[in-house]
Amino acid sequence: MIPKLVIFDCDGVLVDTETVTDGVLADYFSAHGAQITRAQVHDLFTGGTMEGAGQEAAKRGAILPDTWLTEIYAAMFSELGKGVDVFPGLIYLLDALDTQGVPYAVASNGPMAKMRISLGPSGLWDRLVGRIYSRENYAPKPAPDMLLAACAATGVKPCDAVMIDDTPVGTHAADAAGMRAIGFSAASDAAKLLATGHPVAHTMTQVQKLLGL
Repeated sequence: MIPKLVIFDCDGVLVDTETVTDGVLADYFSAHGAQITRAQVHDLFTGGTMEGAGQEAAKRGAILPDTWLTEIYAAMFSELGKGVDVFPGLIYLLDALDTQGVPYAVASNGPMAKMRISLGPSGLWDRLVGRIYSRENYAPKPAPDMLLAACAATGVKPCDAVMIDDTPVGTHAADAAGMRAIGFSAASDAAKLLATGHPVAHTMTQVQKLLGL
């Protein structure tokens, strides 16, 4: 059954930013006393908030300056500004949703400035602006606030909406909101997503089929 609203996470679902940001975080935390590999960064921090990543790094020995958030975002923006890949099939999926008259939105734990940079070159920012929900204005996932705000804005009941996320943090938010979820594992751990009890897609073509399009 085709949903009446589709909500996407941003990093790891719309664009493959996490390969870049995992490296930036690993290098930064290692330079400040916590030897954390890229793989560990991905496992520990994907889907969370930057503040949470800093707290975990501190537990592992990192001594972070008061300006660390400013510094880490500057480093990330610099790398992301070089360009990131849109996941294959995403544009076709958005076009199919438009054809069916199904609205879509974005709910991300990342800041707007980061999304503007990562989504800008592909044209996704212009396509999505005005329907992007960020943890800057709402409680971060796994809280359902962003998802419920998207439902309210479109007049869609949560039970008629679907969340697409690459982490259990997002699928748990969908559970809390009372909506369906699809795990997207192109750049994340499929086993963790399957453990949440939701269907998992490895490609956007599979997502499109699960949405009934």
